[in-house]
Amino acid sequence: MIAIKDLSKWFGNFQVLTECSTEVAKGDVMVICGPSGSGKSTLIKTVNGLEPFQKGEIIVDGTSVGAKGTDLPALRARIGMVFQNFELFPHLSVRENLTLGQVKVLGRSQDEANGKGLKYLDRVGLLAHQDKFPNQLSGGQQQRVAIARALAMDPIAMLFDEPTSALDPEMINEVLDVMVGLAQDGMTMMVVTHEMGFARKVANRVVFMDKGRILEDCSKDEFFGAPRSERARDFLARIIH
Repeated sequence: MIAIKDLSKWFGNFQVLTECSTEVAKGDVMVICGPSGSGKSTLIKTVNGLEPFQKGEIIVDGTSVGAKGTDLPALRARIGMVFQNFELFPHLSVRENLTLGQVKVLGRSQDEANGKGLKYLDRVGLLAHQDKFPNQLSGGQQQRVAIARALAMDPIAMLFDEPTSALDPEMINEVLDVMVGLAQDGMTMMVVTHEMGFARKVANRVVFMDKGRILEDCSKDEFFGAPRSERARDFLARIIH
């Protein structure tokens, strides 16, 4: 479903991604991990064109992300994205946050958008909060609303960029539980995270990055059992402790 081939990216003179290649099949749950500054978030943002790239190719369900004629808004409507800091519209209610994109981008009627949005709000356990505003919710609740909003667009895959990093520790599990459920339902997912417990439980693939390069791209069991690179072994030892 997603193919990344020899991807390189620069910020000015600084190369942030170097010849990165990987593939995500339908139903895969890929966890992307590595130290801060390794290029994880940049990599995942190139998949739906939020970050341009200078070299290489990304194909998403047959569409070339970097091609000149590609309709990036249409592509982004098919690839759900959940950020670190929720990115909800603060002046809109929860229900309005869930319906705006459906109406404006997908052309759904307000009634249809309401029905779809509330279905997914119920899925993440927050139906009773539909008339509240984001600042009336906890961080964990806001992130669950953000996930529901992405799901309401009927995405073919979901991208998560460190979805729990801005949360208080006691709120992390309520978000991870929703993501575990999505994985169990067969959603294709790319997840940038330091939550190794989630990776062990849910991922079938692990990509490990350092200094803009992919050093490991293997099954979960291979990664946690015997990573090949010394850098990955060191990272695992530190983060698991």
